[in-house]
Amino acid sequence: MGSSVRELAEKTPAGRDRYIDLLRVASLGTVVIGHWLMAAVTVGDEGRAEIGNLLAVVPELQLLTWVLQIMPVFFFVGGFSHALSYRSLSRGAGGRSVYSAFLRARLQRLLRPTMVFIGVWGAAALVLQLGGQGGGLLDVALRLVAQPLWFIGIYLAMVACTPPLLRLHERWGWGAFAALVGAAGAVDLARFAFDVPYVEFLNFAFVWLAVHQLGFLRADGRLGLRLPYVLAGAGLAGASLLVALGPYPLSMVGMPGERVSNMAPPTFALLCHGLWLVGAVELLRAPATRWLARPKVWRGVVAANGVSMTAFLWHLTAMLGVYGTLLALDVPLPEAASAAWWAQVPVRMAAAAVLTALLVAAFRRFERPGAPGDRAAAPSGFAGPAAAVGVTLCLFGVLGLSMVGFGGLLEGRTAMLVAVHVTAPVAVGMALAGWLLVERAGRGRTHRSGDVRAGDYA
Repeated sequence: MGSSVRELAEKTPAGRDRYIDLLRVASLGTVVIGHWLMAAVTVGDEGRAEIGNLLAVVPELQLLTWVLQIMPVFFFVGGFSHALSYRSLSRGAGGRSVYSAFLRARLQRLLRPTMVFIGVWGAAALVLQLGGQGGGLLDVALRLVAQPLWFIGIYLAMVACTPPLLRLHERWGWGAFAALVGAAGAVDLARFAFDVPYVEFLNFAFVWLAVHQLGFLRADGRLGLRLPYVLAGAGLAGASLLVALGPYPLSMVGMPGERVSNMAPPTFALLCHGLWLVGAVELLRAPATRWLARPKVWRGVVAANGVSMTAFLWHLTAMLGVYGTLLALDVPLPEAASAAWWAQVPVRMAAAAVLTALLVAAFRRFERPGAPGDRAAAPSGFAGPAAAVGVTLCLFGVLGLSMVGFGGLLEGRTAMLVAVHVTAPVAVGMALAGWLLVERAGRGRTHRSGDVRAGDYA
């Protein structure tokens, strides 16, 4: 691993934007640390383990989400890398469709570790249910570990929509971005001012795709030196005014029992938050780029990029494993936000980091890009449609699983997904079938360029 990382780091093209790789690692790492910090497991009056949210116990800490809710940065990075990847594939396509190859190239490092995660947890849940095991923290784990998959579902939609949105960007530039921002604002206006039912779900597309579109602008060098100040200032001011004067909560992550969540579905306040974050990280680009020129620093970023998705998928498993161990050893779990609870935080987080590292060591090989030898056949005329169907199935399967969890596999437990009830087995089946379609449809043309290695843009 060490020699491989060193080799990749040394072969990094001189023109590669290393800051993008750092943002990818930093955004996922921030989410992991935030989840570890916010989770507060306690033992209730009946001796059952209960999991709460630190931000609900100490509402003043919700302001931290204006820095720690950093997923908009990951989607911004996605827009940048998707634009580069699709254009690189298109230049070598010779007029043929590149959609299926683009999907497979973009989704290999995302879906392979995700399918392994789903397979391992699905098998474990089935074995536990057949064995009559359950209750307490185990039930919580079966429900909770799947929740971060929502992010992968949204990301799949962004990858699928890249070609048409990139064409809109190339024709209209800032106008395409402005249209998405305007659409997100119109959705919230219809939702809150006119009480239009179900319209809010459109902002799963408009809000996140607007941030994604900023990545296209960044790839074309159109953010410049002054625009980050505008984005950061306008975004921060807009979010502040919307929270202070409108129906929007302070927290930029979902909170239990809230009538309105900024996250599910996304609100215009969350879009403003995303603009502020993108502007802020762009303002740090110059000093960070100088820092990344140091060989040791860059090797660290390359190494982290190679396992970041695996760590993200398994970090909640590690956290719940730590809590399960504490409960098994009869270690007292103090009340959330108490002095004793805070004193345990460094120990719990260090233990979660060690367990995550062990899980990464076990599963990291699935995050590596596929070998370039699987290029045998030219793509058929059905490759593009097959890939589109595949990514759609995968998207709905992953989103459905994030909502229903792994619990009750044999009991028909359901969750509502776009007006349709889905069960965990159906969600797993859709995700697996979609992944296989994407893999097969794109296998004829796997493109690898020097611009998409040494940590892989993702």
